[in-house]
Amino acid sequence: MPKDNENIPFLGPVEPSEPQGFSAEQMIRCEECLRANPPTRASCLYCVAPLPLTESSARLIKPVLRPPEKHQLGYNNIMLPHEQAVSDEVVAGAAELLKLTAENVRACVSQGVPLPVTYTANRVEAELVTERMRELGLDCLTVSDDELGKDVRRVRSMTFDDTSLTIHQAGAATDISWGDIVLIVTGRLFETRLEIKERMTRKSENEILDTSEFFSDEFVIDFYTATHSSTWRVGASGFDFSCLGRDKALVVNENIGKLLGLMIEKARNAKVDDSYARVRNLLELVWTMESETQSSGWRREGPGKLSVGVSTIRSNETQFTRYSRLRYYLSRR
Repeated sequence: MPKDNENIPFLGPVEPSEPQGFSAEQMIRCEECLRANPPTRASCLYCVAPLPLTESSARLIKPVLRPPEKHQLGYNNIMLPHEQAVSDEVVAGAAELLKLTAENVRACVSQGVPLPVTYTANRVEAELVTERMRELGLDCLTVSDDELGKDVRRVRSMTFDDTSLTIHQAGAATDISWGDIVLIVTGRLFETRLEIKERMTRKSENEILDTSEFFSDEFVIDFYTATHSSTWRVGASGFDFSCLGRDKALVVNENIGKLLGLMIEKARNAKVDDSYARVRNLLELVWTMESETQSSGWRREGPGKLSVGVSTIRSNETQFTRYSRLRYYLSRR
């Protein structure tokens, strides 16, 4: 009688389900820690040091795009405006490289302004992304956080005439000619503060005593001059609008609008950039809003009862500062 397996058709060799590894000859040895790394990496898997490039590994490298820690220097890949239409194949290739969706890449291209597409802790990977983007036909450049800078000076008040203005800070004054102002960037700073007060218990979760949430929204004006590399920032809160004279209103939002109009009128050499409001959601893909948790310490509520307060703050100030500085950086190129 025939056996059960005699009628089973021959399907050939079974393909392995797991990806094939690299041979010992293909592995790249790190010059710092002397450990072997796959040729698809630009930096060492163990010590993050840049790996030496070979002709074969240059084709295989895939950027990891690990974002930097707070204490680390970051490198930004900035996609510049593309005048011609971008094909679906180019969008798909860029999306795979940048680890974004095709819809997000298409939205970045359609805005017509320079936008960050990656933010990584490794210069080699950032430059690799720039090279691959250019191979796809998309203009891109690598800019470090140091190149962008972050020197922001809050203006508390100012006095001016038809030719110049004097900026007043805490204990300092700076004279600037209206003709020296080259760029004005506007935006809004948002901050959300969530405060939670908890009572310590022996249970797995503490008892929540009180919860409060606060939200602030401030219109700000950043302006840059040809003689200073700093960002001069005027905010709706904390600024003395006495410089408006008889035009000063009782409402802060009216005053900041009038001041902006006055600055645009007098700084005739300045370019006005109000694109932040339009691209803020796309900036969130790379330059996310920063979150910080603060503790108000322990408090004794009674005999044997302790409570602790925790505040979580989310703000877009760093995001807006990076975008403002980016517009200034590109205006000098």
